[in-house]
Amino acid sequence: MTGGPARVDHGVTSGTFSLDGETFDVDNNVWVVGDDEECVVIDAPHDVDAILAVVGNRKVKAILLTHAHDDHVRVAPGLRERVTAPILLHPDDRPLWELTHTDELWDVDLHDGWTIEVAGTTLQAIHTPGHAPGAVCFLAPDLGCVFTGDTLFNGGPGATGRSYSDRPTLVASIRSRLLDLPDDTVVHTGHGDDTTIGAERDGVLAEEG
Repeated sequence: MTGGPARVDHGVTSGTFSLDGETFDVDNNVWVVGDDEECVVIDAPHDVDAILAVVGNRKVKAILLTHAHDDHVRVAPGLRERVTAPILLHPDDRPLWELTHTDELWDVDLHDGWTIEVAGTTLQAIHTPGHAPGAVCFLAPDLGCVFTGDTLFNGGPGATGRSYSDRPTLVASIRSRLLDLPDDTVVHTGHGDDTTIGAERDGVLAEEG
């Protein structure tokens, strides 16, 4: 391959998250998986130019959304226009998407087990509802990592308690879909620092439910 081996590139964008009548300042991770020629973008928060700074001059094959909270999808349509790539989202998150985007939709429905190849590596969608009904993690086995959005953080499961979220469902998703991964699997999160499956295992298993 002339583009070199697949790798993970990272950026951080800053903006707000709004739901249930409250707004918070947040920093979001942007993850780009690919080589020197092509890539996919995971989540589209806050600032198209900041995302494109991570992408560089590569061809974007797809914009993959872990879920449809506004801080993860706000600039997805604008990014789609700039890079001419489809937006992929799990259809169960349509109610959340429509809170931010009332007059346009994503392009392709994500479902559990869906795969995409980029730069010689494969990403697989894992449906992990709980933080949001259509929350999805993206597993990259060849790279030894999983992109968890707001499903699993450094420090445990993601937040619940707001509309469309449910703590027992979230913990069950992590237990059944993520804890079977090797302990050294790197967890690239939607906010904050990386962790590993092994580092989070005991905390998740200690959760009731």
